[in-house]
Amino acid sequence: MSDDRLDDLDKHIIYSLQKNARKASTSTIAEQADVSASTVRHRIRQLEESGIIHGYCPSIDYEAAGFQLLTLIICTAPIPERETLAQKAKKVEGVVAVREVMTGHENIHVEVLGTDGDDLSRIGQELDGLGLEIEDEDLIRNDYDNPYEGFRTFDADES
Repeated sequence: MSDDRLDDLDKHIIYSLQKNARKASTSTIAEQADVSASTVRHRIRQLEESGIIHGYCPSIDYEAAGFQLLTLIICTAPIPERETLAQKAKKVEGVVAVREVMTGHENIHVEVLGTDGDDLSRIGQELDGLGLEIEDEDLIRNDYDNPYEGFRTFDADES
């Protein structure tokens, strides 16, 4: 999808929500963009209905929550089955994210949270049982997210 459909207000709303949806009130966003809060609410509703915004998820610090085995499992799936296998992988207990990669090899990245080594082995075996070929497993130390700077349109303090 091209962002040509989005004007500066849409981009600002998305940026503000990506930065911190919990603290980004429609009033604050409206004030920064010099529009009414009802305009922001209406635009958010339009962005949701069009599928551009499709959820609000908390960012979890798994280590702080007592889970230290956040692992990235790199898999290969046959191209014709990639999407189907990615959807099936989401259903494996312990899987927290799945990404399809546009390459022929190492084309599914599965982020998993295991309680111990045995749990990680179980998850790997279940992924293998689906037909995914496991290429590599990497323990994730830290995970950082940013709002997309291409959506930043106003210089207002958005902290």
